[in-house]
Amino acid sequence: MKSKVGERFTEFYEKWICQLDVYLQQLLYVSKDSTLVLTEADRQALVWKLTTHYKEYYTVKWAAAHEDVLVFYCPVWLSKLENAYSWLTGWKPSMIFHLVDSMRNIPVPGPCLAELTEEQVRKIEQLRVKIKLEEEKVEREMERQQVAMADRKIVELVRIARRIRNEELVVVVAGQVEGLVEVAVKGILTGLERVMKAADCVRLKTLKGVLDVLNPSQSLDFLAGTCMLQIQLRKWGQRRDSQKGLIISEMYNDLTF
Repeated sequence: MKSKVGERFTEFYEKWICQLDVYLQQLLYVSKDSTLVLTEADRQALVWKLTTHYKEYYTVKWAAAHEDVLVFYCPVWLSKLENAYSWLTGWKPSMIFHLVDSMRNIPVPGPCLAELTEEQVRKIEQLRVKIKLEEEKVEREMERQQVAMADRKIVELVRIARRIRNEELVVVVAGQVEGLVEVAVKGILTGLERVMKAADCVRLKTLKGVLDVLNPSQSLDFLAGTCMLQIQLRKWGQRRDSQKGLIISEMYNDLTF
């Protein structure tokens, strides 16, 4: 069942991913057409368009998460395959470096990063180490939030709530406990929102860090690669989900008389 926040963000995400596909087609057209002459300013304008699109996603995401952060930890707008590879409500930053490695060596025609200089490779490796440390920092914070679910105050509230349910405590006490539970849950949600934003900041820092190393032409190929991966993974996931749904529907029809 979707919450209102989930419904709004689902609608936004569908439009956002469609626009991302439009930008991808533009990037692929530029990449394929060898006769097309683009100035450095033209290429930078395309890079700016893509990065602005990504920033819009996080701006809307953070505003929605402030209303209901839990919808981003179990997003209904993503396929099961996309959810399986989610790291704290999004893609794992370290994945970007594997993508760069793949684009440097991939034999299949398309956007590539085969012409990176030794200096660029060195800077990207330095960034990889830095981002890995930041990932671990966010993971430790998430672990702290998860472990805190069993701290003394929460356990005491659980036991008191159970006694109230069994009518061992008076209604007045029940009202007081509900207030304490509300405060406790609010603290948990605030912590989850903080972790989500910290993870998103590492994601944005990773994208910016790689783009700062690349020249405008390489940046376009890199962005095309990231868009292709995100869009194709979504298509594969949606196809699999629809096939599963069809199989379940057919099984149900076979069982009905």
